[in-house]
Amino acid sequence: MKRNGNQRPLRRARLFRVPDRDDATADPGVGRVTQGLDEMAVAIDAARAAGEVLTAHFGRARVAHAKGAIDVVTDADLAAERRIVEVLSAATPHHGVLTEESGRVPGNSGAQWIVDPLDGTVNYLRGLPQFCVSIALERNGRLELGVIFDPLRNDLYAARQGCGATLNGESIQVGSETSLSRAVVSTGFPYDAWENPRDNTSEVGTLIKHVFALRSCGSAALDLAAVACGRLDLHWERGLQAYDVAAGVAIIREAGGVATDYTGGADAVYGGEIIAGNAILHAAVGAQFGTLGEPNRTSPIS
Repeated sequence: MKRNGNQRPLRRARLFRVPDRDDATADPGVGRVTQGLDEMAVAIDAARAAGEVLTAHFGRARVAHAKGAIDVVTDADLAAERRIVEVLSAATPHHGVLTEESGRVPGNSGAQWIVDPLDGTVNYLRGLPQFCVSIALERNGRLELGVIFDPLRNDLYAARQGCGATLNGESIQVGSETSLSRAVVSTGFPYDAWENPRDNTSEVGTLIKHVFALRSCGSAALDLAAVACGRLDLHWERGLQAYDVAAGVAIIREAGGVATDYTGGADAVYGGEIIAGNAILHAAVGAQFGTLGEPNRTSPIS
């Protein structure tokens, strides 16, 4: 297989053992799943189940309701979310679940699933093949694993804390590009861009003059997955929710990358904004974004 020169060689993954069905038992006395349960396998099962729903609806999805002027929910979003919750709740009944469409269902295990059943809804609705399922697990405030599934390409990105990141079972790492002038970067725009002056246009106006290429693909989760495997060199975006980025953050960090908010703070999941890439490009772009996330035009980009 011919590889991008900026990517390190792929090596065989060592992450996951799919558990026996008998392993997936819960201990209601302590509100925790037993040690035998493989939560990664549960997340993958849920992502693939939702992917089947999305594939079946693709090309004929209907708008179920609108959350804003340019923020819609399709019947496929809702059906995929129901399927994910069914799988997760059956295997981990004591875990909380935070989903895009239904909000938070609390648990008592100290763990919470963070779910976006369809990231890239507008793409999906218009028949653009750039969307995915995103599932992460957070325990006591710490990300433990992330799964992003692209059902049309059958691409499964996954990472578990301390075990590295994979794409379809092969180890992945962020790219090694160090110059913005040779970097392919991506971004997205907030759903309130019509009203919010912090609409990302100033950041785009600054960086477009210094990067090799800029893309806006319409799915933050897939863009983050692309950064994790070196297809893209960096992604930044604001106006995000935890379910948009949690799995991507987990995967990028395990792929050797850095993911923070615009100020360099560690809260890339709940902070509403993200810069993610290798350490050098992350620092180069982060230096341009001041404390309010606006470009610092007095600091040149190299």
